This record gives sequence, C-alpha cells and structure tokens, in this order.
Amino acid sequence: MKITKDEVVYTADLARLDLDENSINRFADQIGDILEYVDTLNSVDTEGITPTSHAIFLSNAFREDEVKESMSADKALANAPEKEDGNFIVPKVINS
Repeated sequence: MKITKDEVVYTADLARLDLDENSINRFADQIGDILEYVDTLNSVDTEGITPTSHAIFLSNAFREDEVKESMSADKALANAPEKEDGNFIVPKVINS
C-alpha cells in the first residue's frame, strides 16, 4: 500500500510540521514500506493462536508491600547542596 505525497502533507499539517519536498518524498516512501510490511504480517495465518499482550506470562512481577523504617530527615538531607529547616533548597523554576 503506497501513501501519496498529499497524504504526507495532510498528516504533517495536522501535526503542525513544516516539511520540505525532500522530506515529503522520503516519508512517503518510508511510510509506504511500513504499510507494505503490515500487509505482509496480515497475510500470516494466525488461526488457533491465542492473542497475547506480553511475550512472557507473569502473574505479579512486583514485591509485596512491607512496612519498613523510613530514612531520617537528617540522613536524607546529609548530601543536599542547600538545606533549610529540614527542607531541600532548590532553584525557582516558575516565573511569576
């Protein structure tokens, strides 16, 4: 399945992308190749194959929640470049 240059331009416009003619041609070829490969995958007989969402089946990959002693504030702040009243001092990131 080939994709036209007009479809690439239309999609780029939706994404607010400004593409030059060389990029349009390259993307049209690349997307066309991808769609041809998808057509090849669609022709594979998958009758009797159970759909999966993961390559391996795991029932629970997470550890159990356990209550543990937390780190003290002094230890947490031990390597802080700047601290004040038990808090980290960080640069302001929002201008008003």
